[in-house]
Amino acid sequence: MDQGSGAGPHRARGRLGAPSCGARAPGAPWARFSAWLECVCVVTFDLELGQALELVYPSDFQLTDKEKSSICYLSFPDSHSGCLGDTQFSFRIRQCGGQRRPWHTDDRHCDSGAPVSLQREPAHYFGYVYFRQVKDSSVKRGYFQKALLSLVAPEYFDKLAPCLEAVCDEVDQWPAPVPGQTLNLPVMGVVLQVHIPSRADKPESGPPKQCSHENLLPAPVVLTSVHELDLFRCFRPVLAHVQLLWELMLLGEPLLVLAPSPAVSSEMVLALTSCLQPLKFCCDYRPYFTVHDSEFKEFTTRTQAPPSVVLGVTNPFFIKTLQHWPHVLRIGEPKMPGDLPKQVKLKKPSRLKTLDTKPGLYTAYTTYLHRDKALLRRLLKGLQKKRPSDVQTAVLRRHLLELTQSFLSPLEHYMASLMPLQKSITPWKTPPQIHPFHQDDFLCSLEHSGPQLTCLLKGDRLGLYRWADSRRFFKSPHFDGWYRQRHKEMAQKLEALHLEAICEANIEIWMKDKSEVEVVDLVLKLRERLVRAQGHQLPVKEATLKRARLYIETVIGSLPKDLQVVLCPP
Repeated sequence: MDQGSGAGPHRARGRLGAPSCGARAPGAPWARFSAWLECVCVVTFDLELGQALELVYPSDFQLTDKEKSSICYLSFPDSHSGCLGDTQFSFRIRQCGGQRRPWHTDDRHCDSGAPVSLQREPAHYFGYVYFRQVKDSSVKRGYFQKALLSLVAPEYFDKLAPCLEAVCDEVDQWPAPVPGQTLNLPVMGVVLQVHIPSRADKPESGPPKQCSHENLLPAPVVLTSVHELDLFRCFRPVLAHVQLLWELMLLGEPLLVLAPSPAVSSEMVLALTSCLQPLKFCCDYRPYFTVHDSEFKEFTTRTQAPPSVVLGVTNPFFIKTLQHWPHVLRIGEPKMPGDLPKQVKLKKPSRLKTLDTKPGLYTAYTTYLHRDKALLRRLLKGLQKKRPSDVQTAVLRRHLLELTQSFLSPLEHYMASLMPLQKSITPWKTPPQIHPFHQDDFLCSLEHSGPQLTCLLKGDRLGLYRWADSRRFFKSPHFDGWYRQRHKEMAQKLEALHLEAICEANIEIWMKDKSEVEVVDLVLKLRERLVRAQGHQLPVKEATLKRARLYIETVIGSLPKDLQVVLCPP
């Protein structure tokens, strides 16, 4: 299991990794292991108990009873899926016992360096499941059923617990996942080459490219991770409605995804939540969800409006339970690669049937942007020419990336105007505040800097912000998450500029008419800024840090000996 990350980089992060990437104290047990994953669980089927947790490794990892129950149920496909053989899928659950481990400086450094969409979610766990169900006459039920939350499942099913322990010991020797680095990680006799995404990376519209200057292994096999989905394969049955689905995700609309298996369900949900990149998906989402989940009542209640959540399920019972939800996507069995599969049709929610619901997108929503027919023609042409799926995905992801960037452009432009001018920042005064975000002012600015200037698609682009004057986007978790992140970055920039202004001023002239209390206050504030900057929480140059240290020494040297001892104890 993985503490919430949204996804990971290449192969290792594809099943285990999370940017909770702080190395613990060298002597702490499982210090390096916990930088990559929380624990590995083995779930089996007991004739008397049903799904049961057979093994948790490391054995001292603490899970609440509610978390154990959720893990057990979510690790097995429900009876409607009929999954034989090996199945891989993922789920996401809410932590019930609060944050297990305190955050360290390295945690914050690594988290701040990771892309926003991959930053750690301390309130959730991610589970990556390898489920096996095969016929076995020696078992009363006639089937061997077991699930492992880890990437080592095939070896584990053959070699059992000793293999699992050996792999966990190997993971505990790995270095911490630092954003921007490429690591070679040994496991089970092979070496995984893992590139850790960084915020400095440009948004990728295609498969990851190898860097010639990296110390790459010869002839590597590229294995993508959870956050690098084959978007074209996931969206094949809904390509005609990609723009509609993008709008639903952007506005934080509740969406039920009914799929034939947990694998299809989890992939579709993760594909939907990734289509807003580089905007972080801030609504709740569950790649795979069952009636046994502890939050079942919360999501299915009719006493209040449906929550902003994307829910992936396989049990048709949810069609009846969630008939009041405004949007339902029913997808059928995946087709073999080749021609474009039959596209699901748009249908009115009133046509939903409890037991025999045909594939379709059941919604009364009307899009603001017109369908991009040129995109569909390009993708169809790619199919006819047997263009590789990763190239098709690159075309699709580039289209979605441009949609999101075009939508964010006026928001970024207006937000930048709220930043105080640098000339208003003086060294010996409290830095000015960031101006407040006024929705009316922003909407007025759209005529001059709106998405119509950057988006080639026709339609009511401004309506996406206004949403029939209800301003739905501004009420969504996405706006709140985006605004908080940008405001935090701007506040840090303001603090860094103020520190630079202090370091460029003449400290000795300032101290001439200042009392000891004022001088000591300056020392304490400079030290606080220095600690924050060294912890990579402020964007400050190394030259500024050196000058700040020199200033602190100069100021302390001007104070009486007794105060110097207090401020610099031996």
